[in-house]
Amino acid sequence: MLILLSPKYLNFLRYCALAVATLMMVVACSSISDLNISESDSSFLQDNVLKVWWDKGFYLEEDEALQQMVSKWEQETGNQVKLSFYTNDELFLKTERAIQAGNPPDVLMNDAADRFLNPSLAWQGKLADLSEVIEPIKDSYSDTVLASVYFYNAREKKRSYYAMPIHIGIPHIFYWRDLLKQAGKSDRDIPQDWNAFWKFWQQVQDELSTKGEPKIYGIGLPMSVEAADTDDIFEQILEAYDVKILDSQGKLQVDNPQVRQGIIDCIDWYTQFYSQDYVPSEAVKWLNPDNNRSFLNRFIVMTPNQSLSIPAAVKQNKDIYYRQLVTTGYPDKPNGKPMRYIALIRQAVVLADSSNQKLAKDFLAYLNQPEVISKYIKAAGGRYLPVNKKVLTDTFWTDPADPHISTAIQPFLRGEITLPYTVSNPAYSLVLKDSIWGKALTKVVLENLSPEQAADEAIAQIKEIFAEWK
Repeated sequence: MLILLSPKYLNFLRYCALAVATLMMVVACSSISDLNISESDSSFLQDNVLKVWWDKGFYLEEDEALQQMVSKWEQETGNQVKLSFYTNDELFLKTERAIQAGNPPDVLMNDAADRFLNPSLAWQGKLADLSEVIEPIKDSYSDTVLASVYFYNAREKKRSYYAMPIHIGIPHIFYWRDLLKQAGKSDRDIPQDWNAFWKFWQQVQDELSTKGEPKIYGIGLPMSVEAADTDDIFEQILEAYDVKILDSQGKLQVDNPQVRQGIIDCIDWYTQFYSQDYVPSEAVKWLNPDNNRSFLNRFIVMTPNQSLSIPAAVKQNKDIYYRQLVTTGYPDKPNGKPMRYIALIRQAVVLADSSNQKLAKDFLAYLNQPEVISKYIKAAGGRYLPVNKKVLTDTFWTDPADPHISTAIQPFLRGEITLPYTVSNPAYSLVLKDSIWGKALTKVVLENLSPEQAADEAIAQIKEIFAEWK
């Protein structure tokens, strides 16, 4: 029997069919989303495609140099690479989520990972052992550089090379020579005695304030919880005062009365500049780039920083780069001995869950050929310095004609560097990740806690972290 349907009813059936199809598409997309597979990340399903996540550079040339290197490796080997750039903080969080979801990249290079991530991932057995890549070229690195990637794996109950050193950042101090001149002072007037050195910048601010100019602060110390620079610079102050939070075996020393008093003294020392109005009030809200911005905008005369990103930002302006801006080291320690610098050695790692470990290791071995890694680091505008001895034979890094790079490399060449505590005990990565020192400093300047109270709270938090880690 033939049944004739009205046009109106046919339209209704078409609508139902379309709705069902749409629903099926939504369900399918939801299923893919639940697996954390986006269109941009779908390449991980292809075993012959190496997935590389890398920090986005400060400069276009930096990213282009890595892209060119990757392209050349693809041409020479016939392999394929999906290279993705992310901002520093974005990459750190994305990596943590990807590891939890079981969908990590094959190769990761993140500027924060050397302190916050890699030591703990190695401890948990989530990094691939890179000994077969490191061992053939061990002579290319100093013992300190090798120690920076020699982590403990609690699952395997052994130490091994779980990262590849890429480049190094050494803390230095940057100041404006022309602002010193405005204050009636010169480079030669800067003392190397610890107390006199910091007093000098207070005097510069006082002198500038008499000139009738808009207020310029003498010292750019980060004070916020949000800026990793706060904890990094405070760690350098602890080093200056020889306050040892961990011993050489990685054991906590905060119950030692001398260590506790040293922490109190360093908190008091650090916060006094803010309380006395020699540090901008906005420093308690700074994010990582903000001390750079304040300095480059000439709101502050001097600031410490953990890399050469400040001079690299003005390299195209010859007058500023070569005449107005100065890179210098820290003064001698309060005890009169030369400063030791807490070096941040950036690293690339291969994730243990990578299905392309052999390919990833081949890629890192290629990257760390002297002529390849040198070209990449140079493209960063000298923001970072090389750790490979063969690269350092290039006079680019020591030529005194470049007043910033040739100055910044000296502590490394003289062996005046030390490593963060995270190398000896990965539990300390949580101290930095939780910004324990930044919290202590802000509680003094914003909540009126005494340095003693802030130090005791910080010590209690550190002890809790270490207890939970065990």
